[in-house]
Amino acid sequence: MPYESEALWRSLFERVHEGLLIGEVVRDAHGAVTDWRYLDVNPAWEKLVGIPRERAVGRTLRELIPGVEDVWIADIARAVGETVTVTFSRRVDMFDRWYEGHAIPLGGDRFAVLFPESTARRAAETRLAESEARFRNMADHAPVMMWVTDPGGACTYLNRSWYAYTGQSEAEGLGLGWLDAVHPDDRGWSGEAFLAANVRRTPFRLEYRLRGADGRYRWFIDAAEPRLAEDGSFLGYIGSVADIHDRKATEQRLVDTTRRLDAILNNTTQAIFLMDERQHCAYMNRAAERLTGYSLSETAGRALHDVVHHTRPDGSPYPLCECPIDQAFPENNQEQGEEVFVHRDGSFYPVAFTASPIRDESGRPIGTVIEARNIEAELRDKAALEAFNATLERRVAEEIAARENAEEALRQSQKMEAVGQLTGGLAHDFNNLLTGITGSLELLQTRMGQGRMTDLDRYINAAQGAARRAAALTHRLLAFSRRQTLDPKPTDVNRLVAGMEELIRRTIGPAVTLEVVGAPSLWSALVDPSQLENALLNLCINARDAMPEGGRITIETANRWLDHRAARERDLEPGQYLSLCVTDTGTGMTPEVIAKAFDPFFTTKPIGQGTGLGLSMIYGFVRQSGGQVRIYSELGQGTTMCLYLPRHHGEAEGTETLPDLASAPRAEQGETVLVVDDEPSVRMLVTEVLEDLGYTAIEAADGPSGLRLLQSDVRIDLLVTDVGLPGGMNGRQVADAARVSRPGLKVLFITGYAENAAVGNGHLEPGMAVLTKPFVMETLASRIREMIEAR
Repeated sequence: MPYESEALWRSLFERVHEGLLIGEVVRDAHGAVTDWRYLDVNPAWEKLVGIPRERAVGRTLRELIPGVEDVWIADIARAVGETVTVTFSRRVDMFDRWYEGHAIPLGGDRFAVLFPESTARRAAETRLAESEARFRNMADHAPVMMWVTDPGGACTYLNRSWYAYTGQSEAEGLGLGWLDAVHPDDRGWSGEAFLAANVRRTPFRLEYRLRGADGRYRWFIDAAEPRLAEDGSFLGYIGSVADIHDRKATEQRLVDTTRRLDAILNNTTQAIFLMDERQHCAYMNRAAERLTGYSLSETAGRALHDVVHHTRPDGSPYPLCECPIDQAFPENNQEQGEEVFVHRDGSFYPVAFTASPIRDESGRPIGTVIEARNIEAELRDKAALEAFNATLERRVAEEIAARENAEEALRQSQKMEAVGQLTGGLAHDFNNLLTGITGSLELLQTRMGQGRMTDLDRYINAAQGAARRAAALTHRLLAFSRRQTLDPKPTDVNRLVAGMEELIRRTIGPAVTLEVVGAPSLWSALVDPSQLENALLNLCINARDAMPEGGRITIETANRWLDHRAARERDLEPGQYLSLCVTDTGTGMTPEVIAKAFDPFFTTKPIGQGTGLGLSMIYGFVRQSGGQVRIYSELGQGTTMCLYLPRHHGEAEGTETLPDLASAPRAEQGETVLVVDDEPSVRMLVTEVLEDLGYTAIEAADGPSGLRLLQSDVRIDLLVTDVGLPGGMNGRQVADAARVSRPGLKVLFITGYAENAAVGNGHLEPGMAVLTKPFVMETLASRIREMIEAR
């Protein structure tokens, strides 16, 4: 052949993935084929057989594999002699492998053999044959009939039980012949259902009648599951056929019995109800439907008490007391008596009833059967009818009175809870303020009595500041009730926010970043500036408390044009407004909390640390100013509180800045006391007392900052701490945490509200004491001396 063709042939020969050899037959003197010789082999053949090409080419089969069976040579001789492809499958003991050969004549004495290995396939076929043999052996001894189909739906196997019951032969049952044993009335639909399931390849269950070898029919249930190959391909179905004839007969007898019982019950004039184990209606006869005005379908699954006693046509309840019929079931006794039913149309009527429990075989009650009849005609005697009506009126009056008493008790309980929550929070705030006022005045009196006239302004300013804050708290209470006399002024809200920025930064602490974004050319608002300052500060404190691990607070102003849709969403009139929004990156609010956020007394803070009026006060002030408050929040993502205020057309007045109270002086004098209180005036007064006693005082405004000092190496001989503190830790928690590293630390709790639970319900550990605000400064000095000097 040309060089190019030879090169192409060699390339293809080398690339064939199956083993491939070229050979020629070896003949004897008479021309008979006695062997064959290898002319060439490809790399796949070398790898498959494990013999190098150099060793095979030029040698005969018998030389290469001594003792090889003659059939290998006979197959090749046939292919060459008859010029046909001969396929054969052989096991080579020498290699312990199976091979499947395809001998192809090439003309003359030459031939080619495509020689793939088939060991794995033969093993799989053997396993499958063994598995099928085991399945057939198991199925032939199963007590139920079993069958197998191919992917097309033809039955390929029926076990012995099938043939024994139906009397069919194997030839008659296979394919779709099994349908011949199905009852003529069931054959069409069951065959269609089987073939439809085969198309969907889904499990199915059929109930049909099969003819036995004796010619009689019985009911069977046929259940089948798809058979799937390892690769998920559909192989057909495997199913079982079980006898359910006796069960079907029992069901039919039950249906017949129920039908006869219904006929009997529906033709009696006595109303009969059947209740289940929950005392819900399971059955009513026609007389019962006439008696109540309800059909069985309307009452099924409902309590009889609700049907005949408590539901008016409009859905509201009738005020009737407990039904004595209900006593029959839980008491496991028969009950008889008279009762009042309410008809569907709302009319009252008397009934006589008998209620008897239904028990199972063990005697356990599982329901109730009730017989009832209208006895209105039997009460025609005037005295009997009047007595009946009087009893009915008395029962209705008793039920109404009981319900009103329960509602009043609930209202009183809710009112007392709200008052307790309010007074607890107010007591904490006001006692702090009173301590600042009375303590400043006492120190002022002492200094004047000593003739020391320096620094008197500090005490005067502290007392005045505390008094102003007390007044502001009263104003916020009035704002909450919307009865406050506001002092609205044209206000530049951007300037007001700028003047508050430093105070807000000090209030929220270093763990929280504050960002102020003021809109350029912001409109002015006609609003009480001091109330707006209080509202802004309150919102920032709430935002801080929602971020115990720190975060970011953003104060933002903007001009807003609200069209009809936007105004309706905010419950405002359409028009021009400016917004003041405070956004935090804190814990956020659930929809349930948002719905209650403006409710009076609602707070998520511990008792004594919030009145539950903060947002209510803000809401009252803003609504009184003609605006609106809205909350936008997502749990875990943060919260935005927006105040919408009507635009004022005019120039804004200047805003006053808040007075900055001077800090108490600190002196390094001997032993050290740490003072933790969120009220600056209280910290200042306690520091003054400590200074007079010669101790060094260290101040902290909240629990976490105080604890950081206690966990440092600073010398601290006494901890004086308020109980209700901001920052997520109360005073008792600070003390307990500090005593881990300072076991002998002495602690004096000063509290504006008796938080008994926080300080241990009166059970204090050694070295701890409580002093309630407001207190006399001399008492504080005496207690401090006693505690520090005690060993």
